Amino acid sequence: MTGKDATRRLPLGTSWVLAAVGFVVLIGGLVAWRQITGGPQQAEAQAPVAQRPVQQRPAQQRPVAQRPVAQAAAPAEQVAAPAPAGKTLQTVAVVNREPITRTALGDEALRRHGEEVLESLLNRHLIAIACQRQGIQITEADIDAEIHQIAKKFGLSVDRWLSLLQDERNVSLGQYRREIVWPTLALRRLAAAELTVTPEEVQAEMEKYYGPKVKVRMISVNNRRLAEELQTKVAADPDSFADTAKLHSEDESASARGLIPPIRRHIGNQEVEDMVFGLKPGEVSPVLFVANQYLIFKCEEILPADQIPAGNLEGIRQHLTDQVRDAKMRDAAATIYQKLQAQSQIVNVYNDPAKAAQMPGVAATINNQPVSLRELQEECISRHGVEVLEGEINRKILQQELTRRQLSVSEADLEAEILRAADSLGFLTKEGKPDMEAWLKHVTDEQGVTVELYVRDAVWPTVALKKLIGGNVQVTEADIQKGFAANYGPRAQVLAIMLDSERRAHEVWEMARRNPTEQFFGELARQYSIEPVSKNNDGQVPPIPRNGGQDLLENAAFELDPGELSHIIAAGQNWIILYGLGQTKPVINDLEVVRDELYKELHEKKMRLAMADEFDRLRENAQIDNFLANTTQAGKAYDTAVRQQMKAQQAK
Repeated sequence: MTGKDATRRLPLGTSWVLAAVGFVVLIGGLVAWRQITGGPQQAEAQAPVAQRPVQQRPAQQRPVAQRPVAQAAAPAEQVAAPAPAGKTLQTVAVVNREPITRTALGDEALRRHGEEVLESLLNRHLIAIACQRQGIQITEADIDAEIHQIAKKFGLSVDRWLSLLQDERNVSLGQYRREIVWPTLALRRLAAAELTVTPEEVQAEMEKYYGPKVKVRMISVNNRRLAEELQTKVAADPDSFADTAKLHSEDESASARGLIPPIRRHIGNQEVEDMVFGLKPGEVSPVLFVANQYLIFKCEEILPADQIPAGNLEGIRQHLTDQVRDAKMRDAAATIYQKLQAQSQIVNVYNDPAKAAQMPGVAATINNQPVSLRELQEECISRHGVEVLEGEINRKILQQELTRRQLSVSEADLEAEILRAADSLGFLTKEGKPDMEAWLKHVTDEQGVTVELYVRDAVWPTVALKKLIGGNVQVTEADIQKGFAANYGPRAQVLAIMLDSERRAHEVWEMARRNPTEQFFGELARQYSIEPVSKNNDGQVPPIPRNGGQDLLENAAFELDPGELSHIIAAGQNWIILYGLGQTKPVINDLEVVRDELYKELHEKKMRLAMADEFDRLRENAQIDNFLANTTQAGKAYDTAVRQQMKAQQAK
């Protein structure tokens, strides 16, 4: 193949990453006491598509059915943050003409987020009580001024800033004012005496972000004797440090030959900073014991402080001052909460079944004043309603289709799916049977969900979709042969260089063609490859299997003889050059030994694909009015019917 420089196009694949993300909104360095949490990733019933119809949830709440909802009681001591304004929609969505009520949505939002939201709701009440006691008032004008100041800090108009919050964080203006800006202003005033920033603190921040830094390589091991042996070796021969780190280092820096981000002042371990800043270029440190690891550093280069234009200096100092003050406020806020909680009598009714039965409609009390369950429910809807409603819409679509086809999901179906998940994920008894108890404990303890939510949000959708696709999934002999080749067949061993310019790819290819040795190709990879693994490992990449979904790349790799250079392979916006090293020997040669295992794996994969296709079809054809998100979807089937009706009318 050497000498052929035709460029081939590699089709790009797509993947869905189904995970929920938890984060605290920290706007402009300010403390935001509203948590917007997608929750921990759900344990799946071994069918990722089953998680798409429903949302991932944080764990450990009792069923909402045990918590009756009453009218909102007066907030503690009649003091609280600004309340939501406007009319409340009683129907939050309509799916194929079937409504989803606000009460139903509130129950689901409580089921998933009640515990975490109650904590922050009580904190807001406590802040309000403290403000009342100290005569602190936060006016609407104060909130407007703060929003204007934050938008200005980011160089945005207020309208653009609020639009960004809505679009990227799903935070409405009312939520922002009530749940972020108001608590921030209140805490700032409560902690005013503790928020003084000294010149020394600002200077430390300047050194952290703009001061000199040290480019280093690191070796990290957990054995002291090995660390001392390696230190002796690399101290005697510093040029061997990178290769030694690659071979022996026990953290992720090994793949980069020990190279880690430059070390700055005031950002980590003081002992490490003092050590590396005391090294000269090429010098190796003694062994340091830090965070249960033995570390060795080599100084590659001393990077000078950044040059800051005089016109920017004052603005940077102000920004760093604000940053230090915000950090202090976070620390002060924790202290304030501890004091307020110690000074108040708080009873959490929501998490106590006995108290919940005694005080229906009450989520908690502060100093004997009730915080209503309805207020908590509305707070959950305010914070998480949009994502929870999306899950309920998807659930409604599945349930409607089951009803239309006269299908149902039984308890036996759910149990069978849980057993299947336990079996496929290796939760087995000593007798080799699926261990449901161990698997459910894993779901509860490790994945952070209750069994109830696991069944509702992962198992039920999985079973529903499997019912809907029926027995349409078939595994052919050709599928098994391809699966066997992919999992157990030979793999192509290659060196690789990835480039982001076709012109550069031709230049590098031409250099490799003129000196077609493994060592020189590795040097080219280290110098030109934009992909970290190949760049940091002299072009070495994991062996390439057959039937991995990238046919052009696979074919090129398997066609190469040892020492042979590939064509330039176009992969999306990048270009790849391969250098052949040979092929691995098959681990298993007899298909029959693994046929049953392969069949189960392939059947499940094809099942998941069919489930994804079926859900996409149902979703696309559904007529959905989402009043909470203010969106409407006519649905393909409905849209087609309307068009046909219009054509019929025009024909008349």
